[in-house]
Amino acid sequence: MNFFLKVFLLFPLLIFSQSDFDRGEKLFVQSKYDLAKPLLEQWIKEHPNHLKAIEYLGDIEGANKSWDKAMTYYDKLRKLKPSEANYHYKYGGCLGMKAKESNKFKALRMIGDIKACFEKAIQLNANHIEARWALIELYLELPGIVGGSERKAQQYAGELLKISPVDGYLAKGRIAEYFERYAEAERNYARAIAVGGSKTTYQKLANLYKNKMNQPEKAKQLMQTYQEKNKSQ
Repeated sequence: MNFFLKVFLLFPLLIFSQSDFDRGEKLFVQSKYDLAKPLLEQWIKEHPNHLKAIEYLGDIEGANKSWDKAMTYYDKLRKLKPSEANYHYKYGGCLGMKAKESNKFKALRMIGDIKACFEKAIQLNANHIEARWALIELYLELPGIVGGSERKAQQYAGELLKISPVDGYLAKGRIAEYFERYAEAERNYARAIAVGGSKTTYQKLANLYKNKMNQPEKAKQLMQTYQEKNKSQ
């Protein structure tokens, strides 16, 4: 009886002994950002160089599309730990999103910094998949006069093919689709399905059929095939 009484009395202490960071992290993982934010902000007042808390706050501001605030956090992370690839990638991603929302001339001045962030992430982590995807999109979307280049996009797609064949084929499909080479895109998306078989790979090909090749029935049949294959999962 004494044992259970002690546990009962100790239980509230265990709950309240959780730090602001522990509670904030739990809420962050549950995507309850509005509740997590003040706890994490309080935590970094007391622990200003806590990397994970700073990153969570950057991610929260990014989710809220507050690019300048997010970049402040990611920039601090880059300075605290310059060897971490993801900090450069996330900073570059926010910079890119800010450029999209800026006027054309301001956006053009930001391109060099955006590229440099993604390239730095790859330099620090040779297998960084997301940074290569970001560079592919950048080189596709930019006009040739300011650095857009299918050749460079294909270069990064080729690198992805070596690191992650699924991503490589999806990237090659994306490039072909962007330039309206739909038969080539179809072949690469089909290869991604053969290698990976994830829902994403099926959806990419289905969207191509439905939205670009005017074959909605083929898209429907493809997704039915995916559902049949994954019934037991």
